[in-house]
Amino acid sequence: MRIPGFDYQRVPVSGEVALSVAVAGSGSPIVLLHGFPQTHLMWRHVAADLAADHTVICPDLRGYGESDKPADTGETYSKRSMAADVVAVAQAFGHDRFALAGHDRGALVALRAGLDHPDRVGHLAILDVLPTLDMWDVLHGTTAAVGFHLYLMAQPPGLPETLISAAPDAFFGHFLDAWTQRGDAMPADVRAAYLEASRNAVTSIVADYRASAGVDVEHDTVDREAGTRLGMPVTVLQQDWGAALGFDAVARWRPWAADLDHRTVTSGHFMAEESPADVVKVLRDLLARRPSDLPLETAERHNAYPQVPQSEG
Repeated sequence: MRIPGFDYQRVPVSGEVALSVAVAGSGSPIVLLHGFPQTHLMWRHVAADLAADHTVICPDLRGYGESDKPADTGETYSKRSMAADVVAVAQAFGHDRFALAGHDRGALVALRAGLDHPDRVGHLAILDVLPTLDMWDVLHGTTAAVGFHLYLMAQPPGLPETLISAAPDAFFGHFLDAWTQRGDAMPADVRAAYLEASRNAVTSIVADYRASAGVDVEHDTVDREAGTRLGMPVTVLQQDWGAALGFDAVARWRPWAADLDHRTVTSGHFMAEESPADVVKVLRDLLARRPSDLPLETAERHNAYPQVPQSEG
């Protein structure tokens, strides 16, 4: 399935990896990153609205949808590698600086892009997720049962892939059903498209999650210990599941973002489909905020990492 009115291209990002990308509109750019177990299609309502006055870029993350699914070598599905993909995609369309919004897994990629590439990400929106370290911190006791999939897919290669591949539609369909409050928000054809895409990407999806119990923890620990903070305007939009799980969501986000606007929404997890008007408003409010005058606190550390070359012209 495709978003009506969007052009589709395959964009090389690194080595032999290319992403499938939908793009439409004109004006200042915003990149939208999907979550699990979905594809770029989750943004169909929001993207169509924003394309009226912005260039909207919607990739399938590496390992998902119609994007390439390279074999995992340890760093392949780190959020650092996936964030570099996003920068490369924006640059391929001529944008050295862009706004970035991510949901769920895409939000973790967006967070890493903001930390690693503060000179590229001008505004950052995070939808319904906690930073990786904080996620592991708050899951404990019986409440951790809601995140059983995190522990399953953190296991070494072999067992998770075998179990999930035995009944992929039941596994992925569980989340599409359990995390949705509005049954009409995800039509049958859209749900079927998500299931097909996930069924064909079990190994890479597991690798993405496994990274969040390994290499992503390592990268985030370095930033936490260094006191690294996002310097651009940041909006976090979440369900009020912080209260349900017994933690203060704002307190968890504050150490990561110097210029933070934290909001909650009455919606299920798939808020871009269940409450697209609310998500559009949040994103437009974010884009209207002036870029922070705060120093790029990540700049010195950022320069230690390989950089994506500046585009010519």
